[in-house]
Amino acid sequence: MPVWTLGLNHTTAPLDLRGRFAFAVDKLVPTLHGLRQNLASHTAQAPEAAILSTCNRTEIYCAADQAATDGTLRWLAQAGGVSASELHAHTYLLEGNEAARHAFRVASGLDSMVLGEAQILGQLKDAVRAAEQAGALGSTLNQLFQRSFAVAKEVRSSTEIGAHSISMAAASVRLASQLFEDIQDIRILFVGAGEMNELVATHFAAKQPKGMVIANRSLDRAELLAHRFGAGVMPLADLPARLHEFDAVISCTASTLPLIGLGAVERALKKRKYRPMFMVDLAVPRDIEPEVKALQDVYLYTVDDLASVVQAGQAHRQAAVAEAEVIIDAGVQSFMHWMGQRGTVPLIQQLQNQADAWREAEMARARKLLARGDDPISVMEALSKGLTQKMLHGALAELRGSDSENREHTIQTVQRVFLRKER
Repeated sequence: MPVWTLGLNHTTAPLDLRGRFAFAVDKLVPTLHGLRQNLASHTAQAPEAAILSTCNRTEIYCAADQAATDGTLRWLAQAGGVSASELHAHTYLLEGNEAARHAFRVASGLDSMVLGEAQILGQLKDAVRAAEQAGALGSTLNQLFQRSFAVAKEVRSSTEIGAHSISMAAASVRLASQLFEDIQDIRILFVGAGEMNELVATHFAAKQPKGMVIANRSLDRAELLAHRFGAGVMPLADLPARLHEFDAVISCTASTLPLIGLGAVERALKKRKYRPMFMVDLAVPRDIEPEVKALQDVYLYTVDDLASVVQAGQAHRQAAVAEAEVIIDAGVQSFMHWMGQRGTVPLIQQLQNQADAWREAEMARARKLLARGDDPISVMEALSKGLTQKMLHGALAELRGSDSENREHTIQTVQRVFLRKER
């Protein structure tokens, strides 16, 4: 069964293009239904499928009776509202063992912007759960992902791949420290109460800023996060009116449109008498309009801008990367061996069915002989001879009937199958 992966990430596509292909986790189930229905026209049956969508990547994993790579590209292009030719220039397509290797590297954090980061493993597990809920996960992709989780666990326990990594959250604090003399003198607004902002808030809280406020559509979720850090909360609707109160703004939501526009920031700067504002937009698609970056007193960073910061310490991780690749190679070989074995399953079933048919035929013959009163020992000998003759008939016929070109190969096959020594 062919396995393939089509994707785009922070190394192949710019931020705004990646934003077109960001799928919210709670929308993955219907999205997978649409993908599988679309690809069903290219395969004998709807393929297995899973979608991994994060700030830095969108990837489609599929398995089917035949590969439908072109159809996958067309579907993704249509989902993002771009032409297939435009998208093709920014995607990568991996099949077979290379698709497996990629999944293992992604799960282990080797393909992340933050080399060795652990968050991607949780995101991959969320993608697999969504695929299960959608009924899109079959035995092939299930094996691929379960093995990727096992490989990732071994990489983390056996190497120091994450020991020297700088997270996006830590990078945000480092950049803010370069702008402000003391984090304790600033007020920080977090727009969104998801996992990423929770991580960033954790890092900033350790620096004990003057104040922290969580803005979110759901105040219940915001209050849970705020309680943990002793922060305030506010509804998103109050954002334009209160933006000027904050020296730093960290935004990461699942909104499909920007929440903070150029006009709102300009008005905030005016109220602040043009004291500088530090802004980090960790969302894909963007939460903050890109034009804001041109304002003289605003220091706006996106996920891509943080790349140089998070890649610090890369040299220290090269030995760990080499060790991780060895583990991944072994995982790929194991998965491909499993895939190869699956190809022999129909033949194994046919052999078992044939053997059962021979057994039933000889058993029926033996029962008749016993019912007639024949000697049981003679019946057992006849049964064993009958089974032996049936099992050897095909091999003996091949040996007698093979031509000179194929005889040696037939001899070796018969010796390997029938004369092998039991271990």
